[in-house]
Amino acid sequence: MAAFIVRMGPVLMLWLAVCVSGSWAVDRGNFKTCDQSTFCKRQRALKPGQSPYRALLETLELTNTKLTLQLINDNNKVRLLLELYRLQGNMTRVKINELKPLKPRFEVPDVLINDPPTEPLSLLSQDENGMVLSLGADSQRLIVSAKPFRLDIMEGREVLLSLNSRGLLATKEDEKVEDGMWEETFKSHTDSKPNGPTSISLDFSLPGVEHVYGIPEHADTLKLKTTDGGEPYRLYNLDVFQYELFNPMALYGAIPVMLSHSPQRTMGLFWLNAAETWVDISSNTAGKTVFGQMLDYVQGSSETPQTDVRWISESGIIDVFIMLGPTPTDVFAQYASLTGTQAFPPLAALAYHQCRWNYNDQEDVAAVDQGFDQHDIPYDFIWLDIEHADGKRYFTWDPHKFPQPKEMLQGLEDKRRKMVAIVDPHIKVDNSYKIHSEIRSRGFYIKNKDGGDYEGWCWPGNSGYPDFTNPEMRAWWASMFAYDQYEGSRENLYTWNDMNEPSVFNGPEVTMHKDAVHGNWEHRDLHNIYGLYVQMATAEGLIQRSGGVERPFVLTRAFFAGSQRYGAVWTGDNAAEWDHLKITIPMCLSLGLVGVSFCGADVGGFFKSPSPELLVRWYQTGAYQPFFRAHAHLDTPRREPWLFGPENTALIREAVRQRYALLPYWYQLFYHAHRTGQPVMRYSLWVEYPQDTATFSMDDQFLLGESLFLSRARVVTLPVWFDVHTFQKHNGGQNLYIPVTMSSIPVFQRGGSIIPRKVRVRRSSSCMEHDPYTLYVALSPKRFAQGELYIDDGHTFSYEKQKEFIYRRLAFANNTLSSRSVGSFTTLSWIEKIVILGASKPSKVTLKMPGEFLSCESQLEFDFDASMSVLTLRKPGVNAGVDWTVVLQ
Repeated sequence: MAAFIVRMGPVLMLWLAVCVSGSWAVDRGNFKTCDQSTFCKRQRALKPGQSPYRALLETLELTNTKLTLQLINDNNKVRLLLELYRLQGNMTRVKINELKPLKPRFEVPDVLINDPPTEPLSLLSQDENGMVLSLGADSQRLIVSAKPFRLDIMEGREVLLSLNSRGLLATKEDEKVEDGMWEETFKSHTDSKPNGPTSISLDFSLPGVEHVYGIPEHADTLKLKTTDGGEPYRLYNLDVFQYELFNPMALYGAIPVMLSHSPQRTMGLFWLNAAETWVDISSNTAGKTVFGQMLDYVQGSSETPQTDVRWISESGIIDVFIMLGPTPTDVFAQYASLTGTQAFPPLAALAYHQCRWNYNDQEDVAAVDQGFDQHDIPYDFIWLDIEHADGKRYFTWDPHKFPQPKEMLQGLEDKRRKMVAIVDPHIKVDNSYKIHSEIRSRGFYIKNKDGGDYEGWCWPGNSGYPDFTNPEMRAWWASMFAYDQYEGSRENLYTWNDMNEPSVFNGPEVTMHKDAVHGNWEHRDLHNIYGLYVQMATAEGLIQRSGGVERPFVLTRAFFAGSQRYGAVWTGDNAAEWDHLKITIPMCLSLGLVGVSFCGADVGGFFKSPSPELLVRWYQTGAYQPFFRAHAHLDTPRREPWLFGPENTALIREAVRQRYALLPYWYQLFYHAHRTGQPVMRYSLWVEYPQDTATFSMDDQFLLGESLFLSRARVVTLPVWFDVHTFQKHNGGQNLYIPVTMSSIPVFQRGGSIIPRKVRVRRSSSCMEHDPYTLYVALSPKRFAQGELYIDDGHTFSYEKQKEFIYRRLAFANNTLSSRSVGSFTTLSWIEKIVILGASKPSKVTLKMPGEFLSCESQLEFDFDASMSVLTLRKPGVNAGVDWTVVLQ
C-alpha cells in the first residue's frame, strides 16, 4: 500500500500530498538510476578486458570438502581468497573474499536451509598456466586459468559457463578517491559510508544461450532483456508507488537467481548477496532481426550465441552457486536443496480472498460477508487493512470500529470462514503502546549511525523499526501472536506483512538509510533480507500460538531467496489497467522459476477503478493464479463482485466457482511444490517442452502442473488437449486460434491426465471438506492417463509429523481405471462421478473393490456422448481413501 492517509502529522501529510497529487504514477525521481548509485556507476565504467587478477597456484590447498586458492590483483597487490566447492546434486559453489579485510564482510545467514553437502574435488592436471579439476560427472571439468584468472566449467568439449572471462571481477576498489566513495548524497539524504567503498562485481558468460529468466521482482517480460545502452536490472526492495511496466526498476522483492535455457541445457546462477545489486545482461544476438538471423544461417556464420551477465553489489562477498541442471526440473530441485521449498499452505489459503483498504467496521465486515452468501459467491478470507488497528498500533483493534473482534471472528468461524489482519513492521513511537515500550526497553530497535533508535515516518506517524535480523527480536515478535498477547485474536485470524522493504516515507528512496545499524552490520549489507525476516518471525508466531499444530498463512510484500518457506507474496500496488492485468502472468512466472509458487496480484488493480469488463477478465485470470485475492485502494469506489450488474456478477461467480471446484488439484500441486520444489505454475511452456524454441519467449500462457493449460486469445501450439468446459478435443501438431468471449476462459486438460474436482461448491472450502470428488480422465491417443489424489486434514502439520495423509495414484490403461494408495488417513469423501474424455462406448462397466477375504463387484450406470466421445460413470460411491478398479468392457 502506498497512498494517502488520515490523522497524521503535517510533515507526513505534505509528503503524501506530493505523492498523490496529479495522476497516480511512480515518481521516478524518487528512485536511483545506476548513474545515481555511485558504486554502480563506478563498476559499470569498468569495461570488459584483461583481468588484473592472477591465480597464485602455489597457494593451492585441496581438501575433501573444498579447494582454496589465493588471487592477486597485479595493479594494487590486493589478495583475495578463492574457495571452490563441488556440491551434491550437480552444483558448484564459488566464494571470493578479501584475504585480509580491514573489517569483516557480511555473509548472508538464514537463507540456506543447511550447510550444502559437498563432494570431493579431484585434481586431474596442473601446470604453470592453471589446473583441471573433475566435477564428478564423467565428462564435467572445472578449468582454473592462472593469468588472467578465469574459471571455465566444461562438459566434454563444450563450455557450459565461464567466470571472469570478460575480466570484470572486482572486490576491492582502487584507493583513489572519487565522488560517492566515502559519502553519497541523493536528493536531501546523505549516506555517511563509514567503511568506504565496498562494492563487488563478477561476470559470467553462457555460450549457446540466448534466453535468461528470473531475478524478480520486475514488472517486465518473462524473458530478460539485454541492458546494453540502458539501465541494468536492479535488485533493491523498495516501496514503489504504482510502478511502471516494462522496465528494470527495482520493486518490493529481490531474488538474485537467474536461469539460462537453451534446447540443450538449463542452468541457474544464485548470487547470495543481500545488498543493493544491479545485473547487466548482454548478448551477441540481441537486436538481430529474424532476417538477420536467417542471413547468418545462409552465409554459414559460425558465431555461437552467447549471453553475458554481470552482477554488481554494494557490499558483502562474492558467494555464487552454479546450478548445472541439465533440465529445468533439475535446476528447480537444485535450488530447493539450497533454500528450501514452498511452504505447504492451509487448503483454505488457496481459495478466494476478499480485501479492501479498508472495510470500515464490524458492521461493514458482516455486510460484505452476507453479500457473498446472498449472491451465492464462495469466499474463505476477508481482510482488514491498517484502519482496523487503534491509531495504526498493530496487534490492537480500533475500539470504536472493531469493539468486539472475537465476536466478529466467531461469526466468521460459524460460517467456516477466516480473516487476515495487517501487522506491519513499523511501530508507532508512543510510550503508552505496549509493543513500542517493550521493543525499546529490550533494545530491539534498529539503530541510527549515532547509536540512537532509528526512527522514520510511516503510517502511524513517527515510527521505530524492529531489528528482525536479531533472533531474539524475532522470538519476541513471534510470542506476540499468542492468544493471550494479541488481544481479540483467535484461531481463524491470520496475518499480512506489508511495508516490510522496509518502507520509510521520509527516507532515501522511501526506505531506510543505508548507514542505519543492525548489531555489527550496516543496513546496506542486508537490506534485501529484512522482509524475509519479518515474514519468518510472523509465520513462527502463528505456528507457536497453536503449539506447533496448525500451518500458518502469512502474506508478505518484500521477499528474498528463501521467502518461499514462509508463505505467499503478491505483486504489490498495481493499477486497474489492461497492461497491469497482462503483466501479472510474467511476474508470477518469474517468481515461480525461483522457488516462489504462492504468488498473485491484486484482482481488479489496487489503484484506479476497473471497467466491468476488465474486472471480470481479472477474476477469470486470478482464478487460475496461485494466490487469488481482490484488493482495492481506499479512494476507489467499492467493487465487491455483485456491484457491477447481474450479468457481470454471474461471470465473476462462475470464475470463483471454477476455482473452488479445482481446489483438490491446486492442493496437490502445492503438496508437490512443498515436497520437490517444482513450481505450481509450470510458468512458460519451455519448462514442460524445453526443446521447443517457439515457447522460449512466451509469457501469456502457462501450465498449472502438468495437466492444465491456460492461454489468452491467440494462436497456440498444442499436444493433445481437451477444452475443460466443452470437452472438445484438439489434436497435437497444429496451431489453434482460440476465440474468447466474455464468458469463456480458455483452459485445457492434457490428454493422458486425470484431475480431481469437487463440483459441489459451497460458501467456503471448509464447508466442502467431506464432499465427494469427480474424476476427469483425459485419454491420450494411446488411451492412457494417469493422475493423483492427495487428501489430508487441510490445515495441520499432521501430514508431516504423523504421516496422516492419503496419496492415491490414479491410472487408466487397457480400459481399466485403478486407484492405489500410499499413506494413512481417513476421509469421509467419496468418488461421486468419473468423466472420461476421448472414450469409446463400452458395453458394460464394472467396479471392483478388493476385500480382505473376498473382492466385491458391481455394475455402474453410464452415459455416453458419441458426438464428443465423453463417457460419464455415475455413482461409483466408493470412499476416496480405498483401493478400487473400474473395468470398461
